[in-house]
Amino acid sequence: MKNLKVGILGATGAVGQQMLIVLAERNFPISELRLFGSARSAGTKIAFKGEEITVQEASLEAFKGLDLLLGAADNDVAKKFLPGAAAMGVHVVDNSSAFRLDPEVPLVIPEVNPEDVKLSKGLIANPNCATIIGLAAVMPLHRYARIRRLVVSTYQAVSGAGKAGIDNLESEVKGNPRSENSCFPYPIAYNLIPQIGGFNDAGYTSEEMKFQNEGRKMLHDDTLRVACTCVRVPIIRSHSEAITIEFERDITPEKARELLADAPGLVLCDDPEAKQYPMPLLTSDQDLVYVGRVRRDLSAEADKFNRSLTLFCCADQVRKGAATNAIQIAELVFGIA
Repeated sequence: MKNLKVGILGATGAVGQQMLIVLAERNFPISELRLFGSARSAGTKIAFKGEEITVQEASLEAFKGLDLLLGAADNDVAKKFLPGAAAMGVHVVDNSSAFRLDPEVPLVIPEVNPEDVKLSKGLIANPNCATIIGLAAVMPLHRYARIRRLVVSTYQAVSGAGKAGIDNLESEVKGNPRSENSCFPYPIAYNLIPQIGGFNDAGYTSEEMKFQNEGRKMLHDDTLRVACTCVRVPIIRSHSEAITIEFERDITPEKARELLADAPGLVLCDDPEAKQYPMPLLTSDQDLVYVGRVRRDLSAEADKFNRSLTLFCCADQVRKGAATNAIQIAELVFGIA
């Protein structure tokens, strides 16, 4: 594998910074690394593998000659630059939500639908963090028994709102009053906020609809039904999810544990007697999705009792839910083992 010319758009943000860490950890083959940001962040120096790289102001001209551009900027910036970069022949993997539901843009989780990278016309979208964690956790079960319906409750860390979310929580825990410029509508310390994103006419937030809409696209199944409730919790890092799954075919908890234990990218952490189950304390700052609390759904109707399970999963949403998943997609594109 030849070394590649790689760029990161949004290199000074939380996801961009995590991408740099993951690129180094995975020994991604890089001959040249270019970092891009706004006019305000241009000139900032960022360390990578013992070198200092100066952030450039983003422009199509600056992207010329790149093999890969990783997007870690917001939607407006992504829309402004990334289609143009792809049209220039640069392979683009974008972490924003700008292109996720575009029918011309593949949406990929390597453990779920790696084959879809072959559909790329130059631009591939990275799914929402909660979708990545949840679908990666249930995909081994879907392959065995086919999922028909999901009921999902997420417990999402403040870092999902960026550095501002972390700053807000840490300030409030120290006893400071909530800032007027807070990224949350209410205090987050010692509180839960059952809203992430705006509400639609049906009462669901934009974050909640992502699980169904993105899940349907990646599973290639427009009949998938999802009821999701997303909650912001006073945790710095790692999202957790409680998921009840209705399948098309019978599946036992024992079989589910067997499938989960053998699946790449997952850790089966399921020994309630020993108080072993997924938690943010276990999953932060690493790339695996922990799955546990696997059990029958006692609320299922009699004819579906053997086809409905409940589980709990947890993973680092800045790594597997964002930066690492994007780089794993790039590895698929370039055939990097």
